[in-house]
Amino acid sequence: MLPEQFIKRLCIIGVGLIGGSLARALRSAGVVAEIVGAGRDSTHLQKAQELGVIDRYVTDLRQAVQGADVVVLAVPLGAMESVLGAIAPFLEKNAILTDVGSAKGSVVQAVQKVFGKLPEHFVPAHPIAGTEKSGVEASFDSLFENRRVILTPTLASSEQSINKVKRMWQACGADVIQMGVEHHDEVLAATSHLPHMLAFALVDTLARMDDSQEIFDFAAGGFKDFTRIASSDPQMWHDICLANHDALVKALEAFSEDLM
Repeated sequence: MLPEQFIKRLCIIGVGLIGGSLARALRSAGVVAEIVGAGRDSTHLQKAQELGVIDRYVTDLRQAVQGADVVVLAVPLGAMESVLGAIAPFLEKNAILTDVGSAKGSVVQAVQKVFGKLPEHFVPAHPIAGTEKSGVEASFDSLFENRRVILTPTLASSEQSINKVKRMWQACGADVIQMGVEHHDEVLAATSHLPHMLAFALVDTLARMDDSQEIFDFAAGGFKDFTRIASSDPQMWHDICLANHDALVKALEAFSEDLM
């Protein structure tokens, strides 16, 4: 029996590791009829098309979202508001709008600011998955299998919209749960954002030492395991830290007190 293509046209704005892996997973599951990639870099998007990740691409965001029944924002958190501003007037009336951002409070605020309200078809989401690599070349269709995806619907989110986003992630093999926006940001500050900051800071500290080359030459497995994530995209983590500033500072202060 063929799977139901319950997504007719999926528009992914930002076809990198997460956006590309989502496209690959949904295509493998057979639940999407057409995948449109969007972004500013046509060379990057052309690569995504050549790899078979997307069916076609559009650099004009207004055109990209037209006719799409699901729009996924997979851009840095710092770019959310500008992207939302560009697409808001051109979204289809019943189009589902969701995202993959690691901090949800800033995304909700951006949507509220652009739309003047929280639309019923808006469902924030965060897949707890990834690697230290970035770019569409690093994407793969099994990234979300047996991984958690957290939905943080607002009070305005309709059940129909929530269910469609949930179904989309389940088609990728993910375990989907729901959580409040503020609670999500507190939990992720402690379990994801804080470890990344510690890893970035440790590598930077060691790199400044006089014998840094020798230190890195003799780094054992434990050091490599801990600092692997320090090679993650710095722009992405810059945006995450600013977006989740309050919860992250709270986690950093608690860690510092225990360390002392």
